[in-house]
Amino acid sequence: MTYPVGEGYENSKKEINIDSCFITGTKQNIAMWSDLKRIADHLTELRDANVPVLWRPMHECDGNWFWYGKQGGERFVKLWRTMFDYFTKERKLNNLIWVLCHTGDPSAAWDPGKAYYDLAGGDTYGKGIQASLFNKLKAIHGETIPIPYHECGTLPDPDECFKNNITWSWWMLWHTSHLYNHNKDELKRIYNHDLVITRDELPNIMRDNPVPTSSKSEISL
Repeated sequence: MTYPVGEGYENSKKEINIDSCFITGTKQNIAMWSDLKRIADHLTELRDANVPVLWRPMHECDGNWFWYGKQGGERFVKLWRTMFDYFTKERKLNNLIWVLCHTGDPSAAWDPGKAYYDLAGGDTYGKGIQASLFNKLKAIHGETIPIPYHECGTLPDPDECFKNNITWSWWMLWHTSHLYNHNKDELKRIYNHDLVITRDELPNIMRDNPVPTSSKSEISL
């Protein structure tokens, strides 16, 4: 979401008084609701086109580098629940799979509650299978939801993961140097591993679950 500090990655790290977002008429309040409406409008197009979305807003929530995480878990939770309630209850966005993203050192203080997300995982760029991170996430969020490894700089070895019961639901290797400098043989081995499913192996849900004919004339993407 964008505020008077402006859009972009660098601006996302600036300071903001989060409490002002909830005071009617302030610049922060006006900007927050303007952004939520704009984003919801785009997500509504996807909903109407029968497109599911892995929705991972305000990632690395319990870090101290993005504006939404700098002022503690209580304020973050208020932001998250406000967005969730507006998107799901008022805008009826039932196509979103809500993904809560912690840092590599997750904190329960940034947990909005199980009713407010579907998956919860973490980001870190260390090497190995990240067993400690996985177990910390499981301790916070329990055994009943998938736990993704949102961003990584080195792929976790599937054999080591399953041997140690570190069952990441997915991992996402970050781009540019993290990809280019990765061991090429390991990339090939892991992406082709029997325990790994890549996108080309997934069913085509858009083809197999087409939008009803009566709705197609209303869709413009």
